Amino acid sequence: MDNHVDNTNDINDIAVLRARDFWAALVLIAVSAFFLWRTSYIPLFGGNRAGVSGASWYSSAAIVPLGVFSALFILSIFLLVTAIRAGGAKTALTAVGIGWNRFEAIRFGTIGIIIGFFIVGLVPRVDFILCSGLLITALIYGFHTGNPRRMIMSAIAMFIPAFYALAMHLPQSEWAAPHDDDWLTLVAWIILSAIAWRGPRDAVARATPIIAMMAPLFLVCVMAFGFRQNVPNRSGLIFSQIEYQYYVNIRPIWRN
Repeated sequence: MDNHVDNTNDINDIAVLRARDFWAALVLIAVSAFFLWRTSYIPLFGGNRAGVSGASWYSSAAIVPLGVFSALFILSIFLLVTAIRAGGAKTALTAVGIGWNRFEAIRFGTIGIIIGFFIVGLVPRVDFILCSGLLITALIYGFHTGNPRRMIMSAIAMFIPAFYALAMHLPQSEWAAPHDDDWLTLVAWIILSAIAWRGPRDAVARATPIIAMMAPLFLVCVMAFGFRQNVPNRSGLIFSQIEYQYYVNIRPIWRN
């Protein structure tokens, strides 16, 4: 009898989760579609729009946001299709997954804080490798296990350096200012990584530091030196050193 009750509860919990995935997918689709629309104002194949001129497609400033939000849009579509196939749409539309839920409010709220402050506060002002590494660590650590305390901690780790960057370097003229916001972001990343490493270490936890370091580093190097693409904040703490070493020490070797 108890096993039957437990199985019923598990089925209900899964149905509610699929319903929430359905709503989350719709929100992510709307967000990614909005930013794709805004990205369309940046010329990709030449021309001049809103005072921004473009040349070859691989040197367009639209490449990075186009790639990021296209990937987010595709992943959201997959999440939506999965939720619908699992009955999430039916459950959601019958109001099983709707209503006040503290856990769900924390989940959506912290995701909004992390993504919002990453885009608005960190990307224009902080080294892209640092802020992307912090973002990846925050998302994996905060939402891999579904622990609300981890979600809140990840949101705080993203909020503190982003708020500092906004408060201290709000105007565009100060985006290439001294690297105090870069250092604060690095400290927040190290602390969050240390906290994640002290917890239960499954395969995902062990891979998180490697992914958080290698993914943005690879992306930035490919964009900057492969496609000759402008990257956010080239004067950032880490990328400025990479760029210097590339043009001064590495490039002359293979050119000669």
